Amino acid sequence: QAQLVESGGGAVQAGGSLRLSCAASGRTFSDYAMGWFRQSPGKEREFVATIRWSSGSTYYADSVKGRFTISRDNAKNTVYLQMNSLKPEDTAVYYCAAAAYYSSGMYAYTRERHYDYWGQGTQVTVSS
Repeated sequence: QAQLVESGGGAVQAGGSLRLSCAASGRTFSDYAMGWFRQSPGKEREFVATIRWSSGSTYYADSVKGRFTISRDNAKNTVYLQMNSLKPEDTAVYYCAAAAYYSSGMYAYTRERHYDYWGQGTQVTVSS
């Protein structure tokens, strides 16, 4: 049974940093794309960043470009989201997801419907 477990969330002041981790287990994810999404109270879940496990190709939402970095550690089967220069509007529950769907372009992975597995989420709270 495939499982994704997020960790690393917490409370931080604006301008601070956090690193989220997503540990993947239960199957081989080497052919998958991994994504981070977030959901704030009263809002729909939105795309944050994605990485293709095999090549390391990435794509970011405009709102986080230049501040967040997605990466993966193949040996640890773990995907990371380094979040710097955090803003109060980054406050949300952050979800890790895995997509078996293949697309040559990374933009396709901004869409939730392509993802097969989801983690339980980790809360990030940024205070002003």
